[in-house]
Amino acid sequence: MDAKTFLGLQPTHNPNRWYIPVTPGVSTRGNFLWGGCGLGAGIEAMERTTGRPVVWATAQYLSYAETGSIMDIDVIVANQGRSVTQARAVGHVGDREILTVNAALGHRDKPAAGMWEQMPDVPPPDQCHIRFGVTPDEEGITDGMMARLDFRLANARTFDELDGNPMPEGNCSMWARMPDILEMSGAALAILGDYVPMGLGQALGRHAGGNSLDNTLRMVDMVETDWVLLDIRVHAIANGFGHGLVHLWAEDGTLLATASQSTILRFHEEFEARRKRMQEQQAT
Repeated sequence: MDAKTFLGLQPTHNPNRWYIPVTPGVSTRGNFLWGGCGLGAGIEAMERTTGRPVVWATAQYLSYAETGSIMDIDVIVANQGRSVTQARAVGHVGDREILTVNAALGHRDKPAAGMWEQMPDVPPPDQCHIRFGVTPDEEGITDGMMARLDFRLANARTFDELDGNPMPEGNCSMWARMPDILEMSGAALAILGDYVPMGLGQALGRHAGGNSLDNTLRMVDMVETDWVLLDIRVHAIANGFGHGLVHLWAEDGTLLATASQSTILRFHEEFEARRKRMQEQQAT
């Protein structure tokens, strides 16, 4: 399965318009489109429209696409160069804009290469604690997007171990994979890169996370890998917002991409109250 099939992205008669049904399989526990899936769908739509691979893409999240809705994605090619295309994808439900993804796409054959970041020294996935996902689930997650992911804690605390004591460095890491996806792509990495919110709770030592305001993916090198190490680095939390970066590593130590985010800081009880309000609104 490729990322297009995983996301449920569909073409239309217009080569610049796509759509994605917001099914439970691409939704959060709060019953709205997973931010990484939104970015991934925008990337996939632009790659297939332009015929070029993504180099860099950033999503600004403006509103929520509720589970059960359909989000249309319009691709606008702003500039088509010899090797680089500048484009954007606008996702909307009816007249309500959900997200805007700006991107550069292309490829250039140059002999220069180098990698100066170092992959963290952590145990391999089969030696790490299972957190949640398609494997046995310590948090009761049995459906939705989270049930399609598989995680192993490499340098992070379990839900029960978040005791209120902050992590001194603000960093954590975990292995992740999507068993349904058989090949790495920009869209797949966009989904996996949406984990600064998880790092906020780890950094604070509390049951916390956040709603993403943005998500920027920068592609580095693409190699096939079953597991991806998410090295999550929280830079700062202040004024109700958190900011951080995720390095995405292949099992062989190749840096695949980086993903950075700013998020609205929320605590577990806030998530539960918000989810309850949305369920009540949907019921009426």
